[in-house]
Amino acid sequence: MQTEVIIPLWADLSAVAIGSLQGALFASGFRDRRLDLLGVAIIGFATGLGGGLLRDILLGAQPIAFSTNWYLPTAVLAALLGMLLAQLFRPLTRFITVLDALTIGLYGAIGTAKALSLGFPIIPSIFVGVVAAVGGSVLRDILMALPIALMHVGSLYAVAAAVGTVTLVAFITSGMPIEGAATACVIITTVIRLLAVRFGWSLPEQRTLRRPRPRTP
Repeated sequence: MQTEVIIPLWADLSAVAIGSLQGALFASGFRDRRLDLLGVAIIGFATGLGGGLLRDILLGAQPIAFSTNWYLPTAVLAALLGMLLAQLFRPLTRFITVLDALTIGLYGAIGTAKALSLGFPIIPSIFVGVVAAVGGSVLRDILMALPIALMHVGSLYAVAAAVGTVTLVAFITSGMPIEGAATACVIITTVIRLLAVRFGWSLPEQRTLRRPRPRTP
Protein backbone atom coordinates (compact mmCIF):
# COMPACT_ATOMS: atom_id res chain seq x y z
CA MET A 1 0.00 0.00 0.00
CA GLN A 2 1.43 3.35 -1.05
CA THR A 3 -0.05 6.81 -0.64
CA GLU A 4 1.44 10.20 -1.35
CA VAL A 5 2.08 12.19 1.81
CA ILE A 6 2.94 15.88 1.79
CA ILE A 7 3.23 17.48 5.22
CA PRO A 8 3.18 21.31 5.23
CA LEU A 9 6.28 22.75 6.85
CA TRP A 10 4.22 25.04 9.08
CA ALA A 11 2.25 22.09 10.49
CA ASP A 12 5.40 20.11 11.23
CA LEU A 13 7.10 23.09 12.87
CA SER A 14 3.98 23.84 14.92
CA ALA A 15 4.01 20.30 16.31
CA VAL A 16 7.71 20.64 17.12
CA ALA A 17 7.19 23.98 18.88
CA ILE A 18 4.25 22.71 20.92
CA GLY A 19 6.16 19.60 22.00
CA SER A 20 9.24 21.60 22.96
CA LEU A 21 7.19 24.19 24.84
CA GLN A 22 5.39 21.54 26.81
CA GLY A 23 8.63 19.69 27.54
CA ALA A 24 10.13 22.83 29.06
CA LEU A 25 7.00 23.54 31.08
CA PHE A 26 7.01 19.98 32.36
CA ALA A 27 10.67 20.19 33.35
CA SER A 28 10.18 23.53 35.13
CA GLY A 29 7.61 21.93 37.42
CA PHE A 30 10.27 19.84 39.16
CA ARG A 31 11.72 22.19 41.78
CA ASP A 32 14.24 19.58 42.92
CA ARG A 33 15.72 19.35 39.40
CA ARG A 34 16.84 22.84 38.51
CA LEU A 35 17.96 22.88 34.88
CA ASP A 36 20.22 25.43 33.22
CA LEU A 37 19.58 26.82 29.74
CA LEU A 38 21.39 23.94 28.07
CA GLY A 39 19.40 21.38 30.04
CA VAL A 40 16.10 23.00 29.11
CA ALA A 41 17.16 23.17 25.47
CA ILE A 42 17.98 19.44 25.50
CA ILE A 43 14.64 18.54 27.13
CA GLY A 44 12.82 20.69 24.57
CA PHE A 45 14.78 19.15 21.71
CA ALA A 46 13.97 15.63 22.89
CA THR A 47 10.27 16.33 23.38
CA GLY A 48 9.71 18.28 20.18
CA LEU A 49 11.92 16.30 17.82
CA GLY A 50 12.37 12.90 19.49
CA GLY A 51 9.31 11.28 17.95
CA GLY A 52 10.17 12.44 14.45
CA LEU A 53 13.79 11.33 14.79
CA LEU A 54 12.77 7.87 16.00
CA ARG A 55 10.25 7.64 13.14
CA ASP A 56 12.85 8.45 10.50
CA ILE A 57 15.35 6.04 12.04
CA LEU A 58 12.81 3.21 11.91
CA LEU A 59 11.99 4.10 8.31
CA GLY A 60 15.65 4.27 7.32
CA ALA A 61 15.13 7.82 6.04
CA GLN A 62 17.16 11.00 6.46
CA PRO A 63 15.91 12.72 9.65
CA ILE A 64 13.73 15.56 8.47
CA ALA A 65 14.89 17.66 11.43
CA PHE A 66 18.31 17.84 9.77
CA SER A 67 17.02 18.56 6.28
CA THR A 68 16.45 22.31 6.82
CA ASN A 69 17.59 25.04 9.17
CA TRP A 70 14.16 25.48 10.76
CA TYR A 71 13.63 22.50 13.06
CA LEU A 72 16.48 22.78 15.55
CA PRO A 73 16.08 26.54 16.24
CA THR A 74 12.30 26.11 16.55
CA ALA A 75 12.70 23.37 19.16
CA VAL A 76 15.34 25.23 21.17
CA LEU A 77 13.59 28.62 21.10
CA ALA A 78 10.24 27.11 22.09
CA ALA A 79 11.91 25.28 24.99
CA LEU A 80 13.66 28.44 26.22
CA LEU A 81 10.40 30.39 25.90
CA GLY A 82 8.64 27.77 28.00
CA MET A 83 11.28 28.06 30.70
CA LEU A 84 11.38 31.87 30.76
CA LEU A 85 7.60 32.22 30.77
CA ALA A 86 6.80 29.20 32.94
CA GLN A 87 4.80 31.24 35.45
CA LEU A 88 2.79 32.85 32.67
CA PHE A 89 2.01 29.57 30.94
CA ARG A 90 1.28 27.61 34.09
CA PRO A 91 -2.39 28.74 34.28
CA LEU A 92 -2.75 27.43 30.71
CA THR A 93 -1.96 23.85 31.71
CA ARG A 94 -5.24 22.53 30.32
CA PHE A 95 -4.67 24.30 27.02
CA ILE A 96 -1.16 22.87 26.80
CA THR A 97 -2.62 19.41 27.52
CA VAL A 98 -5.01 19.84 24.59
CA LEU A 99 -2.15 20.90 22.34
CA ASP A 100 -0.11 17.94 23.54
CA ALA A 101 -2.96 15.58 22.66
CA LEU A 102 -3.22 17.17 19.21
CA THR A 103 0.52 16.71 18.75
CA ILE A 104 0.25 13.01 19.59
CA GLY A 105 -2.44 12.59 16.96
CA LEU A 106 -0.54 14.62 14.39
CA TYR A 107 2.74 12.72 14.84
CA GLY A 108 0.86 9.41 14.82
CA ALA A 109 -0.85 10.29 11.55
CA ILE A 110 2.34 11.61 9.95
CA GLY A 111 4.40 8.61 11.03
CA THR A 112 1.91 5.99 9.88
CA ALA A 113 1.13 7.72 6.59
CA LYS A 114 4.82 8.22 5.83
CA ALA A 115 5.52 4.54 6.50
CA LEU A 116 2.66 3.49 4.22
CA SER A 117 3.90 5.84 1.48
CA LEU A 118 7.30 4.10 1.61
CA GLY A 119 5.66 0.72 1.09
CA PHE A 120 5.80 -0.59 4.67
CA PRO A 121 3.20 -3.23 5.62
CA ILE A 122 0.21 -2.17 7.70
CA ILE A 123 1.31 -3.47 11.12
CA PRO A 124 4.84 -2.00 10.98
CA SER A 125 3.35 1.28 9.75
CA ILE A 126 1.06 1.44 12.77
CA PHE A 127 4.02 0.69 15.03
CA VAL A 128 6.03 3.51 13.46
CA GLY A 129 3.12 5.88 13.99
CA VAL A 130 2.78 4.98 17.67
CA VAL A 131 6.52 5.36 18.25
CA ALA A 132 6.48 8.75 16.55
CA ALA A 133 3.52 9.84 18.67
CA VAL A 134 4.94 8.93 22.07
CA GLY A 135 8.68 8.89 21.40
CA GLY A 136 9.38 12.51 22.29
CA SER A 137 7.62 12.32 25.64
CA VAL A 138 9.30 9.03 26.52
CA LEU A 139 12.73 10.51 25.77
CA ARG A 140 11.86 13.55 27.88
CA ASP A 141 10.97 11.41 30.89
CA ILE A 142 14.13 9.35 30.48
CA LEU A 143 16.30 12.47 30.34
CA MET A 144 14.53 13.75 33.46
CA ALA A 145 15.52 10.46 35.15
CA LEU A 146 11.95 9.81 36.21
CA PRO A 147 11.17 6.38 37.65
CA ILE A 148 8.62 4.37 35.70
CA ALA A 149 5.94 5.00 38.33
CA LEU A 150 6.26 8.78 37.85
CA MET A 151 6.56 8.89 34.08
CA HIS A 152 4.12 11.34 32.54
CA VAL A 153 3.53 9.05 29.56
CA GLY A 154 0.75 6.79 30.77
CA SER A 155 -0.47 3.63 29.08
CA LEU A 156 -3.37 5.46 27.43
CA TYR A 157 -0.80 7.65 25.66
CA ALA A 158 0.17 4.76 23.42
CA VAL A 159 -3.35 3.30 23.33
CA ALA A 160 -4.77 6.59 22.05
CA ALA A 161 -2.08 6.75 19.36
CA ALA A 162 -2.66 3.11 18.41
CA VAL A 163 -6.43 3.53 18.04
CA GLY A 164 -5.91 6.65 15.95
CA THR A 165 -3.34 5.08 13.65
CA VAL A 166 -5.44 1.92 13.19
CA THR A 167 -8.34 4.16 12.20
CA LEU A 168 -6.08 5.93 9.71
CA VAL A 169 -5.09 2.66 8.07
CA ALA A 170 -8.68 1.39 8.02
CA PHE A 171 -9.94 4.53 6.31
CA ILE A 172 -7.12 4.57 3.77
CA THR A 173 -7.73 0.89 3.00
CA SER A 174 -11.42 1.64 2.41
CA GLY A 175 -10.50 4.30 -0.13
CA MET A 176 -10.76 7.50 1.92
CA PRO A 177 -8.35 10.29 0.88
CA ILE A 178 -5.30 10.69 3.09
CA GLU A 179 -6.46 14.13 4.28
CA GLY A 180 -9.72 12.77 5.67
CA ALA A 181 -8.09 9.69 7.18
CA ALA A 182 -5.39 11.79 8.86
CA THR A 183 -7.98 14.20 10.25
CA ALA A 184 -9.95 11.30 11.72
CA CYS A 185 -6.74 9.91 13.24
CA VAL A 186 -5.91 13.21 14.93
CA ILE A 187 -9.44 13.70 16.26
CA ILE A 188 -9.80 10.18 17.65
CA THR A 189 -6.34 10.21 19.24
CA THR A 190 -6.95 13.62 20.79
CA VAL A 191 -10.35 12.70 22.21
CA ILE A 192 -9.12 9.43 23.75
CA ARG A 193 -6.09 11.14 25.29
CA LEU A 194 -8.15 13.99 26.76
CA LEU A 195 -10.75 11.59 28.16
CA ALA A 196 -7.95 9.55 29.74
CA VAL A 197 -6.58 12.69 31.40
CA ARG A 198 -10.02 13.86 32.49
CA PHE A 199 -11.13 10.57 34.06
CA GLY A 200 -7.74 9.11 35.00
CA TRP A 201 -8.06 6.11 32.69
CA SER A 202 -5.20 3.63 32.46
CA LEU A 203 -4.67 0.01 31.60
CA PRO A 204 -4.99 -2.55 34.43
CA GLU A 205 -1.89 -2.94 36.53
CA GLN A 206 0.16 -6.12 36.54
CA ARG A 207 -1.24 -8.87 38.71
CA THR A 208 0.62 -11.95 39.88
CA LEU A 209 -1.09 -15.18 39.00
CA ARG A 210 -1.70 -17.25 42.10
CA ARG A 211 -2.54 -20.90 42.44
CA PRO A 212 -6.07 -21.24 43.77
CA ARG A 213 -6.23 -22.42 47.34
CA PRO A 214 -7.63 -25.92 47.86
CA ARG A 215 -11.02 -26.00 49.43
CA THR A 216 -11.13 -27.29 52.97
CA PRO A 217 -13.72 -30.01 53.64
